[in-house]
Amino acid sequence: MIEMRGISKQFETVLANDDASLSVNRGEVLALLGENGSGKSTLVNMLAGIYTPDSGSIHVNGRRCHFGSPQHAIAEGIGMVHQHFKLIPVMSAWENISLGEKRGFFIDKNNINKNIAKLEERFGLTTAHDKKIYDMSVGEKQSVEILKMLYRGASTLILDEPTAVLTPQETKRLFAILKSMKQEGCAVIIITHKLNEVMEISDRVTVMRKGKTIATVKTSETTIRELTGMMVGKSISLEIKREQPARDAAAHEPVMKVEGLSYTGAEKKTLLDKVSFDLYPGEILGVAGIAGSGQKELCEIIAGLCKASSGDVVFHGSSILGLSPRQIRASGVMMSFVPEDRLGMGLVGSMSVAENVLLRSYTYSPGVFVDRVMGNTRAEKIVERHAISTPSVRHSVRKLSGGNIQKVLLGREIDVSPSVLITAYPVRGLDIGASYNIYDLINEEKKEGVAVLYIGEDLDVLMELCDRLMVIHAGKVMDIVDPRAVTKEEIGLLMLGEKAA
Repeated sequence: MIEMRGISKQFETVLANDDASLSVNRGEVLALLGENGSGKSTLVNMLAGIYTPDSGSIHVNGRRCHFGSPQHAIAEGIGMVHQHFKLIPVMSAWENISLGEKRGFFIDKNNINKNIAKLEERFGLTTAHDKKIYDMSVGEKQSVEILKMLYRGASTLILDEPTAVLTPQETKRLFAILKSMKQEGCAVIIITHKLNEVMEISDRVTVMRKGKTIATVKTSETTIRELTGMMVGKSISLEIKREQPARDAAAHEPVMKVEGLSYTGAEKKTLLDKVSFDLYPGEILGVAGIAGSGQKELCEIIAGLCKASSGDVVFHGSSILGLSPRQIRASGVMMSFVPEDRLGMGLVGSMSVAENVLLRSYTYSPGVFVDRVMGNTRAEKIVERHAISTPSVRHSVRKLSGGNIQKVLLGREIDVSPSVLITAYPVRGLDIGASYNIYDLINEEKKEGVAVLYIGEDLDVLMELCDRLMVIHAGKVMDIVDPRAVTKEEIGLLMLGEKAA
């Protein structure tokens, strides 16, 4: 149905695609795998009409096509659902789905809804037509995005990280929709880092590395280990170790107690509702919840970046609630925070590795001048310790890969020997090799007796890595469970706000 031959694309000095190829058949799900920077996103963006290839050709149903814009791709039946949805929040589902449709002076809402209902029945989709996007869950928004593409006549669908923030129940529902699309003769291309999902839903897998297409294999004839080897170029262990704490965490007093924490946002919406938990030395407490359940606000209140409406954060018997990050450090509390927005909040992209390391400690330098020699020395130790790939410590941070940027941020925060480490989505957007490096770093801190609060979105990782798992929904703690004693489905129900019977 779709064939891309000899595709090359260069951005300034970076060769994103080098003679890459891809093909997908009618009634098939093709998984596209590769590390960060392997060229897979660039390749599908050319298929979706967002970029134009420098060389090579795209064929749809045997006919050569040139896509100068997404409209050209849609006209040929190719639609893309991006990881970050392209929906207008203040508009309803039916308005978003029909947006851009050629029509007369009057909008026939009834006819539009009839056509949407036909698509829903055909592909097993459901959506509340009049519901505003801002009131929808992530899974509901994704359904609207898929319907939007089908409404525009797409018979080939490209999904970029479609399950990144879905609960197990929403993922199961999405896979049922994709199976219906297969039966209707649609072609589906999925970009994902979750190899177990690749094995479950795809018919074939195309693996890319360094801009080239390495291989295309039948899913039934390969294994996760083989796919990983093709992606990385070498065999790596896929086991996430749950390290034993340096001491029995529960036998000690908690390092930190969060008591009845509540927070009301700008629009008088309750984002945290009486959140309470203890954090012990030498343990990893995971936090699971669908996007926007209060994870960001919880981190920022504890770190001193945001003021709570009520409640308390007690560190070794002393309240630190309401103190700024500098005041928290001055009070003797060694806390490190790795925010989810690593370049927007964690690091300054235009500054060098050494300068970003100095940002953590320059205020404690004696005299009026910043000790750059000390900064360079510390940065070099961090680069060596964490195997950060950079030309030098004077290299601009934004020019590093995602995995190396995250290692700079984690390395800097770990370097101060914290007693509490808060990490928010530390492996978001990272490939499998970089992710496992981060898990190892976090486990090392746990072995040193550091109390780790780990906010993640991959339930498989949370269940393998964490000692306890706190599930939150709409700002409330639903339960704190032992991940070894519950199923993914039970955690998924808690994430959706349903307590187990």
